[in-house]
Amino acid sequence: MKCVALNARFLRADVLEGYGNYVHEIFKRLVLQHPETNFIFIFDRPYDEAFITGSNVIPLVITPAARHALSFKYWYDVKVPLALRKYSPDVLVQPYGFASLTSKIPQLLVVHDLAFKHHPSFIPKHHLYYYRYFTPRFLKKVQSIVTVSEFSKADIAQHYPFAAAKTTVVYNAAKPGFQPLVFAERQAIKTQYANGCEYFLFVGGIHPRKNLLNLLKAFTIFKKWQKSNMKLLVVGRLAWQYNDIIEKLDSYKHREDVVLLDYVSDAVLQNVMAAAYALIYPSFFEGFGVPVIEAMQSGTPVICSNTGSLPEIAGNAALLAAPDDVKELAQQMQLIYKDEIKRNQLIDAGRLQAAKFSWEASAESFWEVMQQLTKK
Repeated sequence: MKCVALNARFLRADVLEGYGNYVHEIFKRLVLQHPETNFIFIFDRPYDEAFITGSNVIPLVITPAARHALSFKYWYDVKVPLALRKYSPDVLVQPYGFASLTSKIPQLLVVHDLAFKHHPSFIPKHHLYYYRYFTPRFLKKVQSIVTVSEFSKADIAQHYPFAAAKTTVVYNAAKPGFQPLVFAERQAIKTQYANGCEYFLFVGGIHPRKNLLNLLKAFTIFKKWQKSNMKLLVVGRLAWQYNDIIEKLDSYKHREDVVLLDYVSDAVLQNVMAAAYALIYPSFFEGFGVPVIEAMQSGTPVICSNTGSLPEIAGNAALLAAPDDVKELAQQMQLIYKDEIKRNQLIDAGRLQAAKFSWEASAESFWEVMQQLTKK
């Protein structure tokens, strides 16, 4: 391939979360591995130079920024195709579930999940309409589709059977910086963030799908049963529909035991993850669930939901609970707190499970999909 165009809208240094991290980890490897290929990184706002990871990357800012349904259409269907005419890329990679319906460039669409099909109340209304109306049109338009788990691949095939034959799984992974800490380092992190106490960790944006409210209810039950000084650290930015969560947290019985850290850097998250007693990931729905693998690679045991892709990603290396069953979630928290043998078994199994996912393998698979696309 001589030229690959990448929609890089989500490469933002201040909020590099799931979608953006997936793109960054894969493409920084592809840029280095394929110096013979030019990569056009398309931004809709000023970009951070840190994302321009090679001399073969051509940054291209196309305004106005895409912020709502009408601007999405204008940016994807008018501005981007016009701007790419002089480059004639072999492939246009669309990593965020949206594609251009007008471009004649072969497109690879990444669909992380179909959350809007399963939990529409968790999606802002203007986005929900856009997903419902345009997703089948995007899936028909593009030549190839990548998703991040076998669960999501089957989900796409169930709702859009015509898309099944052109869908490939390319997994997420954890960064190398997620690794165990020695005892003294863990103690220092606990002193810094949890007043020297052990703590459960929640990682994810503050919005209904991540299920923080039910975790707080389960934490209350756990506290009632154990009378421990265990803390709960919450790492994640305020995303959407978070007002109810914040209001309830203000009057929460164990508010003094809950620490809100907001969005943090990778370095901080890696330390907080490795020092946690356990990661609690009770999300209602995930296409992958990266924090599960990050915790396992860090030597931290995991309790997660039994829904969506999470049983697939966690394998036999986590305790599972129904996301709407707060008592079951509390029971798993109690089990991991009381049974040190079980906790150590989960840590060992988690390291083996995390080793199944690597960004190097994912980048290689992604490149193969793009190569196949150019041959169609």
